[in-house]
Amino acid sequence: MSFPEVFVQAIPRLLNGLIVTFYMTAFAAVFGLVFGTILCVWRVYANRLVSSVSAGFIELIRGTPMLVQLFILYYGLPVYGIRLSPLVAALIGFTMNSAAYQAEYIRGAIQSIGSGQMKAALSIGMGKWQAVRLIILPQALRRVIPAWTNEFIYLLKYTSMAYIIGAPEMMAQAKFIASRNFEFFKVYLITAFIYLTVVWISSFFFTWLERKLRIPGTVVGER
Repeated sequence: MSFPEVFVQAIPRLLNGLIVTFYMTAFAAVFGLVFGTILCVWRVYANRLVSSVSAGFIELIRGTPMLVQLFILYYGLPVYGIRLSPLVAALIGFTMNSAAYQAEYIRGAIQSIGSGQMKAALSIGMGKWQAVRLIILPQALRRVIPAWTNEFIYLLKYTSMAYIIGAPEMMAQAKFIASRNFEFFKVYLITAFIYLTVVWISSFFFTWLERKLRIPGTVVGER
């Protein structure tokens, strides 16, 4: 088959897979940010027990391969009567992984904010948690955008691992197409080009967002 013929044949299924890929990426990135923020605040500001539990979870997730985590969720949990669909297992796995990494990104951003701001907030009558919510976190979340950009792009590419447990994302669709027409090189080349295009568009968007939200007078840190 010629390259145009393979492209025309493959593109409908690949675009359907791309929708699933983007859904998994967006879901994991957004909820990873929410849970990562909570984990970070617990680790930095909570009591020793809660801080230790948060730190332990973060190190456990960051210290084990994502593929192992997906296998535990999809193949391991049924032993204990918990059966997840491939898509749900992938969403949980990617979200947990993203939350652990984003917690560390946010912690670094918090540490880059001068301690004097917390002292000033306390001195005018704010409580610690009020100061964290109103003074510290808004600055930290703006400073963490470059790292969050990288995290989104990494997640976009990591979702390709979900095909191993049967999630119908773009890599799974590419494998299905290639196994039918045996045009592995052409199909995977088209798939790579789609990934590259989406990554480029995402990078452009987050670069624009970083410029719009940059704190005047500061340099946004890099990952």
